[in-house]
Amino acid sequence: MDLGLKGKVAIVTGGSEGIGKAAALSMAKEGAKVVICARRENVLKAAADEIRLTSGSDVLPVQADVSRPEDVERVVRSAVERFGRVDILVNNAGRGAAGPFEQVTDQEWQEDFDLKVWAVVRLVRAVIPHMRRAGGGRILNVTNLGAKAPGARSVPTSVARAAGAALTKALSKELAADNILVNTVLIGAIKSGQNDRMYDRAREKNPSLTKEQFYVQMAIDRGCPLKRTGEPEEAGDVIAFLCSGRASYLSGCAINLDGGAAPVL
Repeated sequence: MDLGLKGKVAIVTGGSEGIGKAAALSMAKEGAKVVICARRENVLKAAADEIRLTSGSDVLPVQADVSRPEDVERVVRSAVERFGRVDILVNNAGRGAAGPFEQVTDQEWQEDFDLKVWAVVRLVRAVIPHMRRAGGGRILNVTNLGAKAPGARSVPTSVARAAGAALTKALSKELAADNILVNTVLIGAIKSGQNDRMYDRAREKNPSLTKEQFYVQMAIDRGCPLKRTGEPEEAGDVIAFLCSGRASYLSGCAINLDGGAAPVL
């Protein structure tokens, strides 16, 4: 199936590993030019080389911390200077931050919102003029299941992700006249760099623990009926589809990407 992404330009934040890298690769394989950004320059450049080699597409890595306004501006400016346009924005940057409400400090709340809410607001604001000039675009916000069904000890992440889901719906209404479609995928248990690092910490306590065992247990702990953790490529392909010409009548959608774990639709 041709997704109609050939020649499109996509910005993917948090694009150096996991879901972000998988989404960038899926779109690059379909002929899109991709700009990936992340904080760790060495990991970012390695990801760009891998995507470029695997897809044959043009990839621009931009080292950036999108919680900083000046870095947001630089990422979008670099994309336009290199490729002349922006058609797709995938807001994927984020990290796990969850704990008991009474123990979360003001600074931790602020840092989480800077990364997961304000970064998205600023990036969307920066790309809208370029998408209008291109005749439309796609914005995909990566959130998580806590946006719909927050649990105990889930703040500040669940609240920030709920804000991301609400912003998705509001933007889908406001930007429809410009043919800019806005959706979110709510991530469940997916293999990622963050989770790999969790495995490394778990293995320090239990040296016999295999990564396969770790991810199976993660799926069980998170109530996944499929009893397995999702692959980054499974998320990347869904994101690529939602950003494509084939998804031209989908906007304002919140899609659970979780193997059936969510207690709500």
